[in-house]
Amino acid sequence: MSVCIKNLIKNLNLVVGCPVGCDYCYARNNCRRFHITDDFSVPEYYGQKLRLLDREKPGNWLLTGMSDLCAWKQEWLGATFEKLREQPQHQAIFLSKRPDLLNIHTDLENAWFGVTVTRRSELWRLDALRKNVRAKYYHVTFEPLFDDPGEVDLTGIDWIVVGTMTGPMKKKVHTAPEWAYSLTEQAHRKNIPVFMKEDLVPIIGEEHMVQELPEAMNEVLEEEKAWNSRRSK
Repeated sequence: MSVCIKNLIKNLNLVVGCPVGCDYCYARNNCRRFHITDDFSVPEYYGQKLRLLDREKPGNWLLTGMSDLCAWKQEWLGATFEKLREQPQHQAIFLSKRPDLLNIHTDLENAWFGVTVTRRSELWRLDALRKNVRAKYYHVTFEPLFDDPGEVDLTGIDWIVVGTMTGPMKKKVHTAPEWAYSLTEQAHRKNIPVFMKEDLVPIIGEEHMVQELPEAMNEVLEEEKAWNSRRSK
């Protein structure tokens, strides 16, 4: 039975807002719906949320669910990296659609840097990620997909996520099953784990779902279970 990725990876929205301006952006819609900020195109930093990482219980965290890493100020990034170094029990995930604007060099053992690719013409983002971010872990999210990305250079990539368009869009473009299968096959040839998001179930069927996490994130989940077990005794 497939699982929702949100049950495995929590959102910690340290920054809310993004200047990239994707027309399908669910984060912008949520921001407007719940009146989180006045102008979603101007990112705002909520550094006080870093205290949520000051706990023994480990977690996998997506830190850019309501932002793009390219718009983070250096001081925001510095404070976040410092906290992750202090709390190595966590794994942190960052995403960007503009890796050409990044300039990051870190030796953190618990930080994952990735790009979102939605069509073949955006495959340059992988090259920009590898060029502009010097880090231990890289990942790619293929979501939503508007066309077949074809053959992808996954050199150095440690994890891929595949999904489809969600939310109340008037004209939805769904990921074709063959695109998801091709990406999965390409990744598996390089022993890269693949996570198909639960929204693909109606498209490809439960029996074809692949939901794999990197070893480091699986270890966090196991440690989290052990922590919960100790606390319940």
